[in-house]
Order: sequence, then structure tokens, then C-alpha cells
Amino acid sequence: MKIALVGIFPSGTYEMFDEMIPKDLFEIEIIDTQEKYEALTDAEIMVLRLFKITKEDIERNPNLKFIQKWGAGYDTVDIEAAGKQGVYVANSPGANAYAVSEIAILQMLAVYRNLIIQDEAMRKGIWTKINYLDRSFCILNKVVGLVGCGHIGKEVARRVQAFGASVQYYDMFRMSEEEEKSLGMRYVEMDELFKTSDIISLHLPLNAGTKHIVNREKLALMKPTSIIVNTSRGGIIKEDDLIEALENEVILGAGLDCVENEPIQPDNPILKAPNVTLSPHIGGTSADLLVHMVPLMVENIIAFGSGDKFKYVVNKQFIKE
Repeated sequence: MKIALVGIFPSGTYEMFDEMIPKDLFEIEIIDTQEKYEALTDAEIMVLRLFKITKEDIERNPNLKFIQKWGAGYDTVDIEAAGKQGVYVANSPGANAYAVSEIAILQMLAVYRNLIIQDEAMRKGIWTKINYLDRSFCILNKVVGLVGCGHIGKEVARRVQAFGASVQYYDMFRMSEEEEKSLGMRYVEMDELFKTSDIISLHLPLNAGTKHIVNREKLALMKPTSIIVNTSRGGIIKEDDLIEALENEVILGAGLDCVENEPIQPDNPILKAPNVTLSPHIGGTSADLLVHMVPLMVENIIAFGSGDKFKYVVNKQFIKE
């Protein structure tokens, strides 16, 4: 079966795939430019990172049967069109959870301690030691509210607890009381979470049900000293409403590893919003991530190609068995 590695991958990914994939079952083609991708017509399996897969891309590859997504998010794949063509789409949950959780902590600290604005001032020769004293906070003794509590949310919970924070969460699928107790977490409804959290961290997939779930109404519930961190997908927050909340000091600040329209453009209003720290969707990206990601994906691909049970399918509802 032909595997197309579609997108831009960390250094060493191709070599690791080549080493781990059985040569008697699979051949690998590297598709690392948009031109190569648009010319691709004979893929049976696609491994996807950064690029998008549309209905037209699926139809252009009539032998395509399986799409393996790098990472947990799959909003760059038309999963309905794939399912209707009999193409399974699987993600890689948990493989990059530790990396994304680290960025979430980085954003919390950067916003709470005004890191970026103080760095910029220092480079101009301005000593800001006390300038931001009244808006500088520690994570110790704060309440961290997680919206979504899958692999990444649980990793964030462990890390903020190490800083001395308490954790509450909201998720459509509540954990058992035993698991909540073992993780030291408390379940609350979403509005209560927004009202009572000092730090809100978002860990949701982007879909029709979560798009703009954080809007003017939700932001208005937050404390004026609270911050919001988004390391999932930009469309979860209605960006205009967030800018308004920041400008009117409804909340203290925001840390965003993703924006609604990526890559960000120079005229994006979020760039001029006060008290926001930005990074270019790098939470699930690091040079050493492939050590965890590639084995998970290869195992799933081999299972699919061998006719064995494979995991993490996200479009079962669209596939006619």
C-alpha cells in the first residue's frame, strides 16, 4: 500500500517511518510541497501534518482508504467527505499532550508575569521592575479551570497542581468520582467555571458545537483579574469579543497559541490588543516530539494495512459499514 507523508514534519520523521514501516506491506512517498500534494492521485494512506484535506483532495485519490492525522486535532480534514467515500480518519490522541501542556503553562506564566511587555521594555532600556506590580500574579493558590479534560487537560492539571493551584474542570463527558478524586480535580458546570476560575485553559476540538463557545457572554462571567489561555484551536474563542474584553479590562489578559485565521496576517486586530501573549500554534511542535508521535501512528497504520483492529477513528458516524 502506498503511504503519502503529506505536510512538513520534524527532522528525522521520514527516517523513523522508513525504519519502522514493513517494506513488504508499504511504500512511502514524501509530499512536502503544495505542488506535489495537488499532483498526488494514487495515495492509499495519507499521514497528514499542517496541510488540509478537502473533498476534492479525497476524490483526486480514488484508492485512498485511510488518513492518519499527526496530533489530536482533525479540523483540517473534511471528515464527512472522507467517511462518505469510505475513508477512515484517525487522529493521534495523547502523543503530544505533554508538549501542548507545556505551552499552556508557558502562556499562563507569561501573561501572569507580563513577560513579553517587560522584555520589550528592557530592550528599549526601560526598567519596569514595579510598573506592572499590580497586575502580576503567581499560579500558587489560584483556581485553574479546564474546559475540556482529555489527555492534554489532564497533563495541564498535573503541572499546575505542582505550582500549588487547585483544578476544576468542565467536560461533556464527566469522569467518575473515583478518577476525579485520584486526579485531585472537581467538576463544575461551564458557567460556574468561568465565574470562579482565576485561569481558564481551553482544551477542545474545533467543531460546530465548540466554535465561538467562548464569546462575550462567557467572558463577561470572568473575574477582572482572571486570564484565559487557548492552546487548542483559534475558532473556539470569538476573537472580536476577546479583543473587546481585553480593551475594556473585563479580564486581565489572554495567552493564545492559536488564532481564528492562521497563519496570522499583519492586519489582524488581535496583534494590537492589550495584555495578550501570542505564539504561532507551536504547542504540539517540538524537535523531540516524533519519538512519541511516530510509533503511535505507525502502529495504527500497520494495523489498518494488515486488516487488524485500528484505533482513534474520528469519523465513524459518516462511514457506511
